[in-house]
Amino acid sequence: MKITILAVGKLKEKYWKQAIAEYEKRLGAYSKIEIIEVPDEKAPENMSDKEVEQVKEKEGQRLLAKVKPQSTVVTLEIKGNMLTSEGLAKELESRMTRGQSDFTFIIGGSNGLHQDVLNRSDYALSFSKMTFPHQMMRVVLIEQVYRAFKIMRGEAYHK
Repeated sequence: MKITILAVGKLKEKYWKQAIAEYEKRLGAYSKIEIIEVPDEKAPENMSDKEVEQVKEKEGQRLLAKVKPQSTVVTLEIKGNMLTSEGLAKELESRMTRGQSDFTFIIGGSNGLHQDVLNRSDYALSFSKMTFPHQMMRVVLIEQVYRAFKIMRGEAYHK
């Protein structure tokens, strides 16, 4: 089992890094985990729609270059499927039962994901209709993946 979290931008704040490190350590008992950061595209504050699309395309190319052909891609999208923690556990378990063992979760940049990345996605996941900082979403995502493994194993973290 392999979990990759692929994200645009770098974690800068120490507290986010510490939280990620803690869940990486915990998740390591269940799966190999890798976090890959791709650079965000430098862009002015006020961009035209065309410029936003160009930024998303460049970031999308960087993301797709890191996705393995055999990987099951889960994109984090506001318009994705909202699941409970148990629902995420069931989704992952169902896919693992069908032989999928390499998962890549993709967190886009501040402008979202390019259509090419969305087209490569095998599952669109939403944590909320709200917008969250990318750094926070990494922590929430890795914690929920860890929680999903605990649920799948019937272990006592969830309640």
